[in-house]
Amino acid sequence: MKKMCGIALAMWMVVALTVGGGAWGGGTAEPLKTAPGSEAEKHNQEGIEHYNQHHWDVAQKHFAEAVKADPKSAEAHYNLALALDNANNHKSATEHFNKAYELGKNNPDIRNSGILKDHLK
Repeated sequence: MKKMCGIALAMWMVVALTVGGGAWGGGTAEPLKTAPGSEAEKHNQEGIEHYNQHHWDVAQKHFAEAVKADPKSAEAHYNLALALDNANNHKSATEHFNKAYELGKNNPDIRNSGILKDHLK
């Protein structure tokens, strides 16, 4: 009985770890903060709060506003891409991951992101 419970728990953990994070297999990625005092900071922070509550559509709107406020913010593009990916809008997610990669040359969180790399293959 203990062995069966252990197997069931292990299977549940595998399912729990593979669900979410979009369909690209990048796992759950955390949104990034923008530069303090930037035009994008307020919108980005609101987006992060909604993202963490899995409100992908609301997070998407805030991250889009952050991108609009600061189009050169790699972090805002990255976060918008995460929200788009979780909403299964992979084409747009890939566009914003690409932009984040271009702009985020000095950000190791962006450069080393598994989900970003999965989209840019």
